[in-house]
Amino acid sequence: MLDIARIAGSLSTWWWMLLCLMFLLYIGLDGADLGAGIFALFSPDEEERGAIMASMAGFWDGNETWLVVAGGILFGAFPLVYGSAFNYLMIPLMIALWGIIMRAVAFEFHVHAIGSKRFWGFLFALGSLVAPFGAGVALGGALLGFPTMHHIAAEGVSGAHALAFNDVKHFSGGALDFLSPFSIWTGFGAVIAASLAGGLYLCARFVAGDVIHERAKKWTNAFSLIALAAVVITLVWSYAIFPWAAAKWTGSHWWVWLIWILAILAFAYKSMMAHAASRDFIALLWGEGVVALMWFALWATMFPYIVPDTWTVQAAANPADSLAVFTLFMTGFVPIMIMYNWYQIWVFRGRYTKKAMYAGH
Repeated sequence: MLDIARIAGSLSTWWWMLLCLMFLLYIGLDGADLGAGIFALFSPDEEERGAIMASMAGFWDGNETWLVVAGGILFGAFPLVYGSAFNYLMIPLMIALWGIIMRAVAFEFHVHAIGSKRFWGFLFALGSLVAPFGAGVALGGALLGFPTMHHIAAEGVSGAHALAFNDVKHFSGGALDFLSPFSIWTGFGAVIAASLAGGLYLCARFVAGDVIHERAKKWTNAFSLIALAAVVITLVWSYAIFPWAAAKWTGSHWWVWLIWILAILAFAYKSMMAHAASRDFIALLWGEGVVALMWFALWATMFPYIVPDTWTVQAAANPADSLAVFTLFMTGFVPIMIMYNWYQIWVFRGRYTKKAMYAGH
């Protein structure tokens, strides 16, 4: 006989891992685009801003598909989290969505505009700043846990049905419950991380010696130090306010976390050395490695929770039969999406100059 509980546990863990991967791909790929947009906010002229926009014209919208897929996984595999997130985190997610929409609309209008190019260029850069801030605030709010309560059984419902009905948690907070000093800080932290990724991206995208490359190099040097300070602050703050994190980091497997931190520092050092030696693409890859290691560390720290102190992975998941159908029909699309995304990046892999790129935007 099939062990339904074991199957449900395996499938829910599988989709939890895929959710982690989808968010990572979005953060790693679109984070660099967003950071380049933040850099453009401080561009001295519209020609430079247009060149930055043109440099990502071939793949920026493809990068954003990973966020859509992550939302689809939440909806299909973890509906309780999906439903509560859009209550509890409605405002920061709405701000992030406005930023993404603002950026996308400005991107398309800028290339056709004549007298309003400066307006659309500014809107593109502003949206690039707003989106990671809203997403960062939402992440901080999620780490603090969702305010929930159990359903109260309806009149006339009794016995096993009432027990099952009462076992389902639902969101019970207000629209501003996500607000806290920590969630605001993670919003700024996301902007800092995106700014660093954007600098590395622009250095890899533009020819050495080009005006954008030289400005991006100085930008990256500054944000490398700012990002390092931000990571230290976030780790210390998290250790102080999250018992579930402190228990893991200083528990019996503390040495695993120490090795993980050393690996992150090694990747960061490699990125900085490659950047200093003008090996820009290698520096970008090492930088993305830092992002991946930190993201995996976050998810490993949260496990077995998908939302800390609110739902475990299994408690938040759909029943086994629903997960089985979802797995059967949807898993196969993941490698296909990765392949077409990689091919898209490969096709548009060349390096450019400010003048050459502005002609296309």
